[in-house]
Amino acid sequence: MRIVNFNANGIRSAARKGFFQWLEACEADVVCIQETKAQVHQLADETFHPRGYHCHYFDAQKKGYSGVALYTRQAPDELVIGMDLQEFDSEARYIEARFGGLSVASVYLPSGSSGEVRQQAKYRFMDAFMGRLRAARQDGREYVLCGDWNIAHKAIDLRNWRSNQKNSGFLPEERAWLDQLYDEVGWVDTFRRVNPQPDEYTWWSHRGQAWSRNVGWRLDYQVATPGVADSVRAAAVHREDRFSDHAPVIMDYDWPACC
Repeated sequence: MRIVNFNANGIRSAARKGFFQWLEACEADVVCIQETKAQVHQLADETFHPRGYHCHYFDAQKKGYSGVALYTRQAPDELVIGMDLQEFDSEARYIEARFGGLSVASVYLPSGSSGEVRQQAKYRFMDAFMGRLRAARQDGREYVLCGDWNIAHKAIDLRNWRSNQKNSGFLPEERAWLDQLYDEVGWVDTFRRVNPQPDEYTWWSHRGQAWSRNVGWRLDYQVATPGVADSVRAAAVHREDRFSDHAPVIMDYDWPACC
């Protein structure tokens, strides 16, 4: 089972940069996209409904903002749209497809980089999401939650970690939240399960030639329950093309390609 997650920073922009041509050759079973920045009526072109996939979009109420999507080879048994939290469901940050006992979700955590108001919103999301993540560990299902979590976990996950310890995305409170998620609640960062190498980033600023110098952050994750996490076999970041300020993450699991 191959799962790809990608923050498009505007799916129409990513399409113009060749994302869908690349995806056609990728042979992914599930594709999880964040920050579509489009309404469904703006995505009528067949480009945004690639052949061989069932495509599911969840749009933010605010035009040109946020939004998540799922492309699946198999039609899901059930689709879960949103988190039953009006503040964040209006921003379209969660969509989940269920296949038997496996769920795959596209997740987009808020960014707090624009200021304190949004940082507090990010904390509210994290608090609510943690409750959901705790409950999910008790419901008997396996999960792979894919997306832009807007947090770099450890020093290995961003180049300039020393100078960013007071910046959103690498704050002590945010990193402690991930510590709790992994160490206490029992979720697994599947990328790090098979790829412990440094300099494996998924986002780069547009400033200071960050992309060409690989001065980046690893913000995009596939976080899984232990059963499916134990089946991960390969992990890679696709940097050969630049479809967005983020790069696609490609993960292979020794799991039935039911999706």
